[in-house]
Amino acid sequence: MRFSIYQESRQGPRKMNQDRIAHVYTRDALALIVADGMGGHLHGEVAAQIATQFIVEAFQREAQPRLDDPFRFLLGAITNAHHSIIDYANQRNLLETPRTTCVACVVQDGIAHWAHVGDSRLYHIREGRVENQTKDHSRVQILVDAGRIREEAVAVHPDRNKIFNCLGQMSVPKVDLSRRVGLNHGDTLILCTDGFWGALSSKLICEELLRTPDLATAMPKLMDMAEGRAGRDGDNLSVVAMGWIDQLGEVSPTSISTVAMSDREYKSTVQHFQKTAPPAAPGYLTDDEIERAIEEIRLAIKKNSK
Repeated sequence: MRFSIYQESRQGPRKMNQDRIAHVYTRDALALIVADGMGGHLHGEVAAQIATQFIVEAFQREAQPRLDDPFRFLLGAITNAHHSIIDYANQRNLLETPRTTCVACVVQDGIAHWAHVGDSRLYHIREGRVENQTKDHSRVQILVDAGRIREEAVAVHPDRNKIFNCLGQMSVPKVDLSRRVGLNHGDTLILCTDGFWGALSSKLICEELLRTPDLATAMPKLMDMAEGRAGRDGDNLSVVAMGWIDQLGEVSPTSISTVAMSDREYKSTVQHFQKTAPPAAPGYLTDDEIERAIEEIRLAIKKNSK
């Protein structure tokens, strides 16, 4: 495989960054993950951490160097991440279970497979237009589907953040799976939280990528735009973007080739907890609590990884 990756998460004006992002790859498969901890639920950053870490570790176990069934992997990993969040809450006797959105994508044999829960999005962009896009699990999306509001109004609607499907909820979440999507040279996959897409139209994102195909240049500009447009009312904003390069495509200095990797080798980049400056904001974990939480997360993940 050959591809380029850009990954970044920013705190924005919030007191803490509750987003978590990661990518991991073997010689034959690549996984991208974004999770947005829900601020209205205590320790949303923990739920996002569990989701991201669980999917990465599941990929490392199962992709050797490829997955037998990418859709089955996504469904199982995301569902078991949900159970790990529930287990974590039970271990700590939390009055409210932490919750998070999640969007994840596996690329294998030049085909993209993705799944999502909540309103973190995936955009598949080809030649300056959105070829495919996830559909938010939100009240506002229901209004769009019913024809009561236009898609362009979603980002500014007062009910935009009302999500009806997430990891950590009382019932097992519904995981939406995509169809199999073949990638062409130059295609871009963007996984992002609502802090990113809420401030940028899909048209603006496509225009910037068409003008500046290099992700290492285009994505920081888009992050700057999103952060600037949101201003003081903004949210955490995070993206994992992947540019696909076919075997005949030109290779840039920042591109990744997996040709020389061994069957059992994997490489990953996971954003872990961002420690808060003391004193921690009310409702958030202190540094010592974070260290203890990481150990408890590992135990919760281990229980659901058998």
